Amino acid sequence: MIGSRVRLPIPLAFASVAAVIGLALYASATPSPLYGVYQARWHFSTPVLTLVYATYALGVLTSLLAIGGLSDQTGRRPVLCLSLLALLGSMGLYLAASSLAWLFAARALQGLATGAALGAAGAALIELAPAGDARHAALVNGAASTAGIGAGAFISSLLVEYLPAPRTLPFVLVAALLALLALTVSALPEPVLERTPPRLRPQRPAVPAATRRAFVLAALGVTASWSVGGVYLALGPGLAGQLLGSHGELAGGIAVAALAGPAGLAQVAGRRLLNRTLTALGATLLALGMALTGASVATGSAAFFLASSALSGVGFGLAFMGALRHLTGSIPDGRRGEVMSAFYVVAYLSLSLPAIAAGFATASLGLSETFEIFSAAVAVLACAVALGGLHISEERVSLALAAPPDAPRPARSSNAAAARMLGRDAA
Repeated sequence: MIGSRVRLPIPLAFASVAAVIGLALYASATPSPLYGVYQARWHFSTPVLTLVYATYALGVLTSLLAIGGLSDQTGRRPVLCLSLLALLGSMGLYLAASSLAWLFAARALQGLATGAALGAAGAALIELAPAGDARHAALVNGAASTAGIGAGAFISSLLVEYLPAPRTLPFVLVAALLALLALTVSALPEPVLERTPPRLRPQRPAVPAATRRAFVLAALGVTASWSVGGVYLALGPGLAGQLLGSHGELAGGIAVAALAGPAGLAQVAGRRLLNRTLTALGATLLALGMALTGASVATGSAAFFLASSALSGVGFGLAFMGALRHLTGSIPDGRRGEVMSAFYVVAYLSLSLPAIAAGFATASLGLSETFEIFSAAVAVLACAVALGGLHISEERVSLALAAPPDAPRPARSSNAAAARMLGRDAA
């Protein structure tokens, strides 16, 4: 690790924390193009494959519930470092995998590490944001998340399709990036200045009373947006292969990228919109996009499928950013890790439950019919979120969001506090 007396400047620390979110989700999508390879090699069914996915989701949720507030007590840096090392260990399990049992173990460890990383990184991103800008923290968090998922699926599919050693190269690449990032994160200035002894015990998701209104809006937005991600991760690759007439792995990467790419671009384009506008507009476009995507499957048009997926991605990105931005500026000091972990509990339930249900439904209903049913269900959910977003008042938006860029922040969570920590660590 980098020496303990060396600390990154705040802008580089902020970028490094964003990279943790992006790389954790990149790694989560990396195995997706390989599931067909594993099925052919180890001869297991689609429902068993769904259980493999469920193992990852269960690991994430277990981590968020068990240690979601740990970084509020011990600090962000140690939790992030340990999470990255655990992710590195999961890449080693993938590389050593010789049976289905290894795959379950790798996904479980990856899920536990990802849950710990997301809660701590989401909190640190708010605390290290330039000039205390919570809107910027939300934008970067959302963009890093969608870019990570899309890039992980697409790049991994390219490596599997066109380069040798498909069961090795994707994980070697991720392992190298994780090792480099772990070295960088070990030099983060610690934004949590008042640390307490860790209390390792299961905890239910807890949200302070002052944050609950913002959390409800955030939960609605992330439920609608990440449900789409779950449906695409479960069914998109197979559908894209059918519609594009491809039996390779690249079609699956294209399907996920068609959703995630526009999602990231939409967040940048919509960064100046009000939170209620982001939520209502995003959910409306999401509903329309999913309805059109279901229709594209019925018509069998690959171009229609990709275009409607892109529209769904725009809605995904806007709704997700609206959810994050409304939440990030309203979390009190000392509770950021806990509240961000609760947010990701909602996100991963939204991502995993549709994917797991779709995996089992496909076995009896067929791929196309299952996708049409699930896309219709998500469209109805998104319509409800859009209507709810229109009735959300902006009057209670946190002062942190309304404050000008040069407004002071509480010392404990400000860049000034992080800068003081930087000086103290280097002393």
